[in-house]
Amino acid sequence: MSIPGRTVRLRAVEEADLPQLQAWANDEALWSNLGGWRFPTSFDSIRTWFAGLKSDPANLRLVIEALEGGALLGTANLVDIDWKNRHATHGVMLGDPAMHGRGYGFDTVMAVMRYAFDELNLERLDSDIIEYNQPSYRLYVGKCGWTEEGRQRRWHFRQGRYWDKILIGVTRDDYAALARSSGYWT
Repeated sequence: MSIPGRTVRLRAVEEADLPQLQAWANDEALWSNLGGWRFPTSFDSIRTWFAGLKSDPANLRLVIEALEGGALLGTANLVDIDWKNRHATHGVMLGDPAMHGRGYGFDTVMAVMRYAFDELNLERLDSDIIEYNQPSYRLYVGKCGWTEEGRQRRWHFRQGRYWDKILIGVTRDDYAALARSSGYWT
């Protein structure tokens, strides 16, 4: 099974993906735009993480593939899934900078929202963005219908200073209105 978009498909992580995932995990330029603390990652650590995926119903980790050509583009996730209250945290990472600006990120977020709301019956998704990551802000808030819901000031230490964490969210109704008004899936 995979989760289809218009230009991408989201699928389970496979063992063959691990070398590329390790390379991305060790790419400092890539991770500087994402939250969390990063340490150098060994292949053994990636294998251990992969082994734990099958027994983790609260965290869905996926790889993003281009429909045309099948290139591995990045990762997407729904984590900390709260099945009772019907919400989760979402993130996306496009690994190859040459793939940025081609609509893959937008299609990935649209596919994740459709799956989360229409298949998993979630009510909302949450995420956060480092304040200097304006491409992600424009993607989520500008194009994908998410709302800035708050800030945690001076949260991330990057580039020798502190930056705000921008809290964003989207509801099932927000997504439905965007999908309907844009005609994205028709």
